[in-house]
Amino acid sequence: MAKTINVSFNGEKAVFGFRPIDRSALYGRRRRVAFDTEGNECSRASLLSDGSLLLQSGMTAQGYFLKDGTWVPQSDLTAISTDGKPLEIHSSTVGIEVELREVNPEEALSISFSNTYLLEAEEFSPKIKELLDSGKIFAFPFNVKDDYNLETGLLIGNESGYFALIGNKVEYETCTLETVASVVDESSDSSSDDLDFEMF
Repeated sequence: MAKTINVSFNGEKAVFGFRPIDRSALYGRRRRVAFDTEGNECSRASLLSDGSLLLQSGMTAQGYFLKDGTWVPQSDLTAISTDGKPLEIHSSTVGIEVELREVNPEEALSISFSNTYLLEAEEFSPKIKELLDSGKIFAFPFNVKDDYNLETGLLIGNESGYFALIGNKVEYETCTLETVASVVDESSDSSSDDLDFEMF
């Protein structure tokens, strides 16, 4: 069954199939392949610094070694926040209806995008289509799979089609001085040593 993005807005619904747009899809790609002396394709591996293990591609995603050499499977690991509390796992939103929220361009530009999807409408409310065609921007929660990081999706449309831009909101920290420097008004300083050209 194809994966879909299901959204609703004021009782109106839309269902989109989606596929990623990346640089390789736009410009193509080249891959450098290494062969051994017999013409067999080589696979990449990494040797530990002590020479005890040879790690092939994908092996490091299965778990981790502690400093004492204890193996910890990926399934036994739990993500925690900076204050040491377990993080909440957010369920996948694929195929699950989520509510759209209209956003302004300023809020949309505060999101750092990591993925772009081309949408193909399977069910499309005329009202939602009309709003997108008029330039409206909508935000919705998005997760391809169960994950600790619930991303934000933006639903937009233009003359080329309809797209979902996926990313995380950028949080800016403001910096302030601990003390405010005092500014001396030199114009009120009667002791200023002005030159008197009549002296020469």
